[in-house]
Amino acid sequence: MLEITVHDIRGHCPVYKVGDRVIIQNPQINLEMTDALCTHALPSILHYALILEKNWNPFQLGLTKADDQDNAYIQCIDPGPPYTEGGTVIFRLRKIN
Repeated sequence: MLEITVHDIRGHCPVYKVGDRVIIQNPQINLEMTDALCTHALPSILHYALILEKNWNPFQLGLTKADDQDNAYIQCIDPGPPYTEGGTVIFRLRKIN
């Protein structure tokens, strides 16, 4: 099972707030345990969700630093100001039991 947490928001996100979670239990998103879903962020999340759930090594994928291998970090595709009125959301992914 993967826990995806909103770690940081740069700009303004109309969907997420820091601390919101998305829970993925392959192959489904657990809607009861998920705070919000955004169509801009979902492609970024799903791109890595399956491989991280099956073969956890975010450091080898370039998604974290050597001293933080329990977490992976990705961001949504909205670039935020000055390009859009939205904001870039940084997500922290980690495996949970």
